[in-house]
Amino acid sequence: SSCLALPWGDAVPSPMSDSVFGALTSKVSSVAAYFGGSSPPQERPDPAAEARAREAAAAQKDATKVGKFSQLMHSGAYDLTDLRALLWSGAPFCDLRIRAEAWRLALGYLPVNLDFQEQGLARKRREYADLRAEFYDSLVARGDEPKLLHQIRIDIPRTVPVSPVFTHPKIQALMERSLLIWSIRNPASSYVQGINDLMTPLIMVFLAAELAATAYDEVNVDQASDEMLDRVEADTYWCLTKILSDIQDHYTFGQPGIQRMISTMKDIVRRIDPDLYTHLDAVGCDFMHLSFRWMNCLLLREMPLVSAIRLWDAYIAEPSEGFSTFHVYICACFLVYWSPQLRDMDLQDLLLYIQDFPTKQWGTQEIETLLAEAYVMKSLFHQAQRHFTDGSSPSKS
Repeated sequence: SSCLALPWGDAVPSPMSDSVFGALTSKVSSVAAYFGGSSPPQERPDPAAEARAREAAAAQKDATKVGKFSQLMHSGAYDLTDLRALLWSGAPFCDLRIRAEAWRLALGYLPVNLDFQEQGLARKRREYADLRAEFYDSLVARGDEPKLLHQIRIDIPRTVPVSPVFTHPKIQALMERSLLIWSIRNPASSYVQGINDLMTPLIMVFLAAELAATAYDEVNVDQASDEMLDRVEADTYWCLTKILSDIQDHYTFGQPGIQRMISTMKDIVRRIDPDLYTHLDAVGCDFMHLSFRWMNCLLLREMPLVSAIRLWDAYIAEPSEGFSTFHVYICACFLVYWSPQLRDMDLQDLLLYIQDFPTKQWGTQEIETLLAEAYVMKSLFHQAQRHFTDGSSPSKS
């Protein structure tokens, strides 16, 4: 049997065997090494000391990342492939401005050439101001509230309702304007519930950068000037537009993109965890009901926003496929992560559990393990597609 070489220097059998998920989970040490960490010890005699050691290691890793990102992004014109490689492994959390700049660059919103960045950004922000005047301000001035705007106004207060950022009137107004403008300019899909959630990582990342915040949970909207919020709004609009352009069939009539992704995820789970798949089928848990929200909202409702931001580093680093193809593998890994609990539940308990997974304490370590397992799984399936039990292969989004 041939082997598949992995970026962190390990290998797994290819074609896949029935124990492939066991092979994946046995790679945790290699995964941690790839991200610059280390395997968790089996014994924890001093949890406090261990926590301090982890914090020190994370701080050192973040400091190293700052140097690498800064050197690359300020080196003049460069290949975006190099930036995406850095971003896939995670932007630093000790300087939140770096992530904001890296996302703008990787999404093609900010020119790579330093000589054109300032004028390019100013031009796009002016262009958004013109769109706002044309499509939103004029409508409000007439006192109109079309059905589309009414639905947006219903959904926005439901967006991260426990967050002081997203319950702030200024942020809700920002979201309302951006969503309405995008919807009017994209009539093929227009506004669909769930698109409002996709704005949240972008707003948080750009707002934290504007405020030079030291942590996302310290962002205070009241400290932002109107000019800062205008910049956040324009940047969010254009970056959301780019993301949605790659997954537009998720939100067109019938949502064929989401249906295709759920079908692919079902095939993957059937192969890597047949016991879980059999149990879900036996209790009558349909994959469409199970994972529709995961596809529609890109897992943003299933984990803390900071964890989702780390996940989006990798999605944005994957040109055109991060929010579609790679997301399917993330969702498959996410489901299988909870397999031991789910296999012991009847349908009622299972449905309650999946509505509120115990992820509130998740941090970057859980996300990076999920990312690495999904990367391995995607590599294996793309090289061994004939090993799907029904002979089909994952659909490309």
